Amino acid sequence: MSAGTRYRIPMAAAIGCYVAAVIAGMFFLTDNFGPALLIPLWIVHGVLLIVPLRKLGARESSTYAALFIVAASLMSVLVAGIARDDLTLEQRGETVTVTVVKKWLDPPGVSKSRDYNYELKHQDGTKVLGPALRTAKDRFDVGAVLTVIEDPAGELRPQTPDQAGATGNELAAGGFALVAVGAVGWMAWRGSDAARRRDRRKKGTPEHEARAEQEEQEEKLREALRTYPVDRRGYIKVHPEEHPALSQHQAARIAWEMGLRAEAWGNKGSWRFKESVVEEVPLD
Repeated sequence: MSAGTRYRIPMAAAIGCYVAAVIAGMFFLTDNFGPALLIPLWIVHGVLLIVPLRKLGARESSTYAALFIVAASLMSVLVAGIARDDLTLEQRGETVTVTVVKKWLDPPGVSKSRDYNYELKHQDGTKVLGPALRTAKDRFDVGAVLTVIEDPAGELRPQTPDQAGATGNELAAGGFALVAVGAVGWMAWRGSDAARRRDRRKKGTPEHEARAEQEEQEEKLREALRTYPVDRRGYIKVHPEEHPALSQHQAARIAWEMGLRAEAWGNKGSWRFKESVVEEVPLD
């Protein structure tokens, strides 16, 4: 595992935890605050996400990813709120028989979908508590008698038994949250993949190839200084043509690191190395 990958994994985990924490926090804030506060908070959340997402490496798509994560998080919070209301209605609601006394269609708006609303009354003529019953399709006519679950506190919208049920919305809310957190992991993968592509492009440059050749010949020279036999005067002789990417000064530096000195005098076409020499090649 590369150092870049090790760096991205904990950062992606930290960002994922942050996204999950924001979803939980915004879910609880929706009970006490309205859009005037929540909308700016969502905007700030999106802006704050861009910087750490950029650090994962996929810079060109970090803004779009931040918008996607905010949208998925917002959907998770909204659906979780619906699931909470459904669960509350299941727990404290009362099943009653009612009559439809009025119905109307939502006025035209930004959304193409328009719900049907029904005003309900009990059999004794009293109005059903809470907002009007709402359905996506026109299901009931005025005068129809039906069974609904009513909130005794009058806070929640009445629902028919087939509408009630929090399980589906709970799963949907969890799914949106998982998508938001999963997008962070996807960005980490994108960043890692982009880094690999950059490395491959860099490795193909002449500069990289020259450096790789130099490093290979440096290692070859170290091996020669360790294994070549010494001549009768105690010198280790190395032919420069075997190391065309190295200068004599560079060779002297490598020898110095190994406890040897490079002879500057009387080489006759060879590099000569020994622990002590007549005239040492200066180090660069």
